[in-house]
Amino acid sequence: MKNSLLALAVAAALAPLAAHATDGYFPHGHGMKAKGMGGAAMAMTGDTMGGADNPATMVFVGNRLDVGIDWFRPDRSAKREGSAGGTGFLDGSADGNERQNFFVPEFGYNKMLSPDLSLGISVVGHGGMNTDYPGGQLDQGVCQGGAPNGVRVNLLCGQGNLGVDLAQLVFAPTLAYKFSPAHSFGVAPLIGYQRFKAYGLQAFAPISSDPANVSNRGYDDAWGLGLRLGYYGRLTPAVAVGAAYATKIDMQEFDKYRGLFAERGDFDMPENYGIGIAFSATPKLMIAADYMRINYSKVASVGNQSNPPGCAPTLPAGPGVGPGCLGASGSSIGFGWDDVNVIKLGIEYHWDSRLTLRTGYNHTDNPIQARDVTFNILAPGVVQDHVTAGFTYTLQGGSEITMAYMHAFEKSVSGPATNPYFNVGGTETITLSEDSLGIAWGWKF
Repeated sequence: MKNSLLALAVAAALAPLAAHATDGYFPHGHGMKAKGMGGAAMAMTGDTMGGADNPATMVFVGNRLDVGIDWFRPDRSAKREGSAGGTGFLDGSADGNERQNFFVPEFGYNKMLSPDLSLGISVVGHGGMNTDYPGGQLDQGVCQGGAPNGVRVNLLCGQGNLGVDLAQLVFAPTLAYKFSPAHSFGVAPLIGYQRFKAYGLQAFAPISSDPANVSNRGYDDAWGLGLRLGYYGRLTPAVAVGAAYATKIDMQEFDKYRGLFAERGDFDMPENYGIGIAFSATPKLMIAADYMRINYSKVASVGNQSNPPGCAPTLPAGPGVGPGCLGASGSSIGFGWDDVNVIKLGIEYHWDSRLTLRTGYNHTDNPIQARDVTFNILAPGVVQDHVTAGFTYTLQGGSEITMAYMHAFEKSVSGPATNPYFNVGGTETITLSEDSLGIAWGWKF
C-alpha cells in the first residue's frame, strides 16, 4: 500500500502545473497546515513540507506521508485610460481570467533512518504567473500610429489573446540530523522544473534582440539546481525557532523565448531566506510567526527595469539594436520587480484529541511599482494582504485530513503607460485578488 500511495503522489506532482501569485509569485505557504496559518512554517514540525521551508524540521516529523491539492482562483484585470494625448484612441480594458481555475499539487514523504537522522522529499508548486486576456480592445491602425483600419488587436497591440503562463515545481530531497536532542540541521538539494509560454506579444518584436522568439512559440520548459539549508531548535518546551536559506535555482534558458527574457531566455528561481518562531502559550494554543525575504531583483529577467535606455527599435518587425532590448544580455528589459519582505502570522488551537483549528495572516511588500505597470499587465502580482483559515481532523486509524482556505484582498497599482517603442500615453492600472481552497491527507507510519 505504501509504495502505491507514493507512486500516486508523485504522479499527482507531475500533473499539469498551475500558477500561484501571492507573495510576488511565490505561494503564501507550503503544505495545508502552513497555508491555514498564513504560511508560517519555519519552526513547525507538523508535516513533510520542510524541504520547501526548513529542511531541519524533518527529523522531528517522524515517519510520515502527505498528499494534497490546492484549488487556486486569481481574479486579474488591466485597463488604460487617457491615452493618445487624452483622445482615448488607445484606451481599453480586459479581464485576464479566460483561464481562472488552477490546481496545485503537493507531496511529502519522510523516513527515519535512525532516531537522529531522517531522509525525505518535499514536492511543491513553488510559484508562477498566469494571465489570459481576450483580444479586440484596440484598433491596429491606431496602435501603429496611423488612422483606424478596423482590425481589432489586444491591449498591448498584438494579435489574438494576450497572456503568459509560467508554472514552477520544486523537488526537495531532504536529509536532517539531530546534533543534540533539541536541535537539528537540514539540507535539501533543490531540483527546479518550470514551463512557460507567451502569446499576443507580436507588437514587441521591434524591441527584441531575437524577434522570432518573443511570442506564440508554444510551451518551453527548463530544469535547474539549487540548495536549501536549515536549522531548527527547541529552546524550551514552549518555544521553538527555525531559520533557512535557499540559493537561487540556476535554470536552463527558455530557448523558445530567448527574444523575450533577459540574458537570452534565462529565468532563474530567486534566492530566499527566512526565520521563524513558534510559541506554545498553553498546551492547546500555539502562535507562530515567520519573516521571509525573496530577492526577485537578483534575477535579471524579473528585476531589470521594464523600460531601460539603450534599445533602438527597428520597425516594423525588429530586431531591436542595443543592450536595453528584450532578450539581450546586460541591461535588457525585465519586469522591474523589487525584492519583498514577507510577514506570516498563524494560530493553531487543539480543540480536542481529533480536531485542530488554524487561522493566519500574511503580508508582503508589493514588488511592482508604478513605473513598471505596462509590462506587468502580463504578471500583475500585486496582492499584499492575505487571511487564512484551516483545520486538521484525525480519522479512525490515525490518518489526517487537513483543509486550508486563503483570501488575498484586491489590490491595484496604477502608473504611466510606458510602451518602450511608441508613445501610448495615459494611465494604466493592474488589479488582482485571489482565493484558494486546499485539502491534504496525511499518514504517520
